[in-house]
Amino acid sequence: MTAPRQRAEARAGAAFALPAFALILALLLAPLAALLALSVTDYRLGAMAVRLVGLDNYAALFADEVFQRSLRNTFLYVAFVLPGAVFGGLGVALLVHARRRSRAFYEVAYFLPVTATLVAMATVWQFMLHPSLGPVSALLRALGFGDVDLLNDPSLALGTLALIGLWQVIGFNMVLFLAGLSAIPRDLYEAAALDGARSGPDRFLRVTWPMLGPTTMFVTITSTITAFKVFDTVVVLTRGGPLGSTETLLYVLYLEGFQYFRTGYAAAMTVVLLAFLVLLSILQARVIDRKVHYA
Repeated sequence: MTAPRQRAEARAGAAFALPAFALILALLLAPLAALLALSVTDYRLGAMAVRLVGLDNYAALFADEVFQRSLRNTFLYVAFVLPGAVFGGLGVALLVHARRRSRAFYEVAYFLPVTATLVAMATVWQFMLHPSLGPVSALLRALGFGDVDLLNDPSLALGTLALIGLWQVIGFNMVLFLAGLSAIPRDLYEAAALDGARSGPDRFLRVTWPMLGPTTMFVTITSTITAFKVFDTVVVLTRGGPLGSTETLLYVLYLEGFQYFRTGYAAAMTVVLLAFLVLLSILQARVIDRKVHYA
């Protein structure tokens, strides 16, 4: 191939890639650069003057008790939701995959929470968890737990929100695991049976679980990101209460940016949140990828 032809093909390739690069620049890189720039200023929404403060926002951030509490609450929420989202989604997928006639019904039933608007459903949850009128509280009283206010008890509110988060995300993870289960060749189970894996647990540990490695890695990373972004249920159900027990990173970020108009400070908080998500995603990918079997 001659040099002029190589240059012509390179220019043609660059021309085809230019629209995609322009979109990435406009939608990802430019907003990220603006976010980093705002995070080192004292900019307040609507202010005419902006002053460069360097890393003062970050220093104030980690000295802020509200931020520390929101960070702790967010990690507790993720620690509760993540295992349930991954293993709950896998368990439901295994049960649904084994069905024959009623499989379509269960797929739709478990996936419905994913399609529902969480703000609207949070209103339903607010009624269901009402301390005097809600059916959940009535059930707890019938079981002998007495009057329990799940959304206004500081020791129970965050766990209650985590259960609602699980209710919504398990259906989506179920669909991903069902796709992974359907892609496993049946002859692998026959070969495993010849090797002595005749029981269900043996087939799961020797065939199903290793072959679901790529799906499990994807589900783990996406579930982590989803859990870190909890916001809707906090706003509708608790507004960070009681006593700050459900204040999460995204909710505090919203208050700082859109209630108190401390845009520079909120931008620094966003950078920290993005850094946590990137680091956790890379760590999870490296740890899980070592045990993943790619067919």
